[in-house]
Amino acid sequence: MPTNLLTLLPEIILTVTGVLVMLAEPMIAPGKSRKPLGWLAILGTLASGFAAFYQLQLVNASGPISGFYATIQVDAFSVFFHLLISSIVLVTLLASLDYFEGPVSHAGEYFALVCFGATGMMFMTCSVELLMVFIGLEISSISTYILAGFRKGQATASESSLKYFLLGSFATAFFLYGIALCFGATGSTSIGAIAASLGTTATPALALLAIAMVVIGLGFKVSAAPFHVWTPDVYQGAPAPVVGMMSTAPKAAAFAVLLRFLFNAAPMYRDHWIVLIEILAVLSMTIGNLGALMQRDVKRLLAYSSIAHAGYLLVAFTSIQQDAVSAACFYTAAYAAMNVGAFLVITQLSGYDEQARTIDDFTGMALKRPGLSALLGFFLLSLIGIPFTGGFFGKFYAFSGAIHNGHVVLAIIGLANSGVACFYYLRLLAALYARPVREDATLLSPRKLAIPAGIAIAAAAVATLALGIMPNHVLNLVQRATPETLPAFSVAPAVSTLPPAPPKTTTP
Repeated sequence: MPTNLLTLLPEIILTVTGVLVMLAEPMIAPGKSRKPLGWLAILGTLASGFAAFYQLQLVNASGPISGFYATIQVDAFSVFFHLLISSIVLVTLLASLDYFEGPVSHAGEYFALVCFGATGMMFMTCSVELLMVFIGLEISSISTYILAGFRKGQATASESSLKYFLLGSFATAFFLYGIALCFGATGSTSIGAIAASLGTTATPALALLAIAMVVIGLGFKVSAAPFHVWTPDVYQGAPAPVVGMMSTAPKAAAFAVLLRFLFNAAPMYRDHWIVLIEILAVLSMTIGNLGALMQRDVKRLLAYSSIAHAGYLLVAFTSIQQDAVSAACFYTAAYAAMNVGAFLVITQLSGYDEQARTIDDFTGMALKRPGLSALLGFFLLSLIGIPFTGGFFGKFYAFSGAIHNGHVVLAIIGLANSGVACFYYLRLLAALYARPVREDATLLSPRKLAIPAGIAIAAAAVATLALGIMPNHVLNLVQRATPETLPAFSVAPAVSTLPPAPPKTTTP
């Protein structure tokens, strides 16, 4: 297989899958089930995951693979995020098969958009050229803008999509200006070339401004405070399974880009950008947890929770390079498992029309849905950081790395915020079990749990538990990825698209 195709094999499979879904959708008569399209998208996502695993075997055998004139690099780091994103998309699609059955006739568009969005996210994680990262970011963003407003008949959905589009475009402008300033300071947009040129640049102030602009642009994408204003409204209006994917997979891709950029391209400016990271971490943890304390809507509560978790993850960036990458990757995987699981349970409890929205609507839910309520409680405990869950080890590795690197105050602030988070998570948990049912309250009628959705929720629960009691497998993968993610600085040689000129010959 040509090297160029091999480097983008998972993305190519997802793109072809999305196109096939779009071509097949008009062939299904109106009113007929769109489940076959969902199964097609699931098969394509599985194939993409296997392709990423195949890439991992090649990387382990022969080292990183470069393609498309050294703008794409496949290493253990990018493969880790490929596997993570494909897993998130897979469980989301499984849980969505029956979610869109009946009330909507445009489910085929949903499955195609999910595939295209995942393509952009994967493209971001393997790009080592900032312009290529920008292309992947736009592919991912356009898909999620539409998915956020997928429930067309509701005003909150339209508000969600429009607000996400406007503020997302604003964030993209910051990122694009950061790329332009990087080119102005170093003469290149390649991460390797930037790393080699930043130390000798004649305009260090311009380089610092470029780094700040890139961090701000990605800060919007990961919903870090103070760039979080879009998050609660978008999460409230978007469909629950979309929120589960949107709160994890795009964040994973953005954090992957941030890790590559800060630790590969700008390590010599660490003393400057680490101050910005610390400020964003403290603001995100504090604003996220305090904002969640005042919420009664469950999706808004989890939206502020995601802001706080972005702050916890940013704490890992203050460690030394190897520890930072390992802790950030592990925390991303743990947060993806528990947060996607929580939203998938909420999807099953509330349905397409989201009959259960506020904490009061979940009162006594364990009486009708004991299994789902128990799983939701388990995911909430993991979000708190209770031992033997993925959330506990994620915070442990992030905070311990910060302490070992001298950022004790930042770790203490993180621990204090984790204590504050207990109040709103346990308030929802108490509504499920401890609070008595009011006489005028009406419990939701049981909604049958489909087998694919059950498999998706079980997979998220098993992953959350496994990351809490057997974290070594994931840690071994991310630790192997770290040296290849942070190689010695090397600039890819300039590659011309023209054939070399023939040697000059002299006529005797």
